Amino acid sequence: MKIALIAHDGKKADMVHFLSGFRKRLISTDVELYATGTTGSHIEKSGIPVKKLLSGPLGGDAQIAAMVAQKELSMVIFFRDPLDKHPHEPDVQMLMRLCDVHNIPLATNPASAELMIKQLIAKI
Repeated sequence: MKIALIAHDGKKADMVHFLSGFRKRLISTDVELYATGTTGSHIEKSGIPVKKLLSGPLGGDAQIAAMVAQKELSMVIFFRDPLDKHPHEPDVQMLMRLCDVHNIPLATNPASAELMIKQLIAKI
């Protein structure tokens, strides 16, 4: 199972906090985590193994979108900051659209991510 992780700057701490609640399950199961560069660095510092891609504005969102299009992901968790402007917003919209097109679960906040990840991990 492969899960992609993305968080806007104002949500990176939320992502690390969220993942820390699932640390044992994520490390002990057959889950591969992929993250955009900076988000991945924060996750890595918390002791959770993650494969880092490019930073979002440098193409990391697009790399994850490509994985979605190839159906290589089981889920995308993207903690977005709806109250801030983002120069790479077209990449964000493309990623979200592709998740819908290819029927890949997409969680954009901790509440939905918790429901989805509990269900996915329970199947392992």
